[in-house]
Amino acid sequence: MAGLSEASQGSEDSKFDIFEWYPQYQSCQRYFIDCAQHSVPVQALSAFLNIQLPFQKQPYPVFNSTSPAAGVATSAAPSGQPPASLPSAASSVSLIPYIRRLVATGMDFPGVLHGFFGDDWTTGVGPLHEHERRNYLFAAKSGGWAAVKKDYDMGPSETVPFLRPLQGPIDTELEGAERSWSEWLAMEDWMVGPRYPDTLQDSSSTHSRQRVSRP
Repeated sequence: MAGLSEASQGSEDSKFDIFEWYPQYQSCQRYFIDCAQHSVPVQALSAFLNIQLPFQKQPYPVFNSTSPAAGVATSAAPSGQPPASLPSAASSVSLIPYIRRLVATGMDFPGVLHGFFGDDWTTGVGPLHEHERRNYLFAAKSGGWAAVKKDYDMGPSETVPFLRPLQGPIDTELEGAERSWSEWLAMEDWMVGPRYPDTLQDSSSTHSRQRVSRP
């Protein structure tokens, strides 16, 4: 647990706490599975973006968050004993593929994210959305269009139908991506630990002070 606490504080955002975030993420999971995937707007957009919803996944569709996980025995408990709690199928549904598909197609508008993930989307999937936008920038910088499309395809049946440049980027977002990219290039040259460039260290410290000083 001590190690997990350290990981929680290792985020770029000094105020981010993984233990506070996780219940919000679970709330987004439940909303997506119980409500969003059964709505016509989400089904229509998902069909247009060529990504299957949990209830469409075969051979183990997930219709609601209370369904037992696939492959778990559901036999009745012996007489006089309470039934054992079963793992929920919701825990097997990752929201990352849907966030990635929305980012890559330029459909990650706040209204769309709210429609997919509910009222808690800003705290539940907001941090993941921020990271996936940065990953998309990195993918574009690392390779050409074909390489990016291949990376964002999901098997032969769920290929991404089109790619769009990152939508609505702001200066702070681009500056953060540039800084992280420079840190990655430094690591490729083993410029880590005591070899970490002073210029990047100064930039990172300034960035941290700016984030903490925000109103």
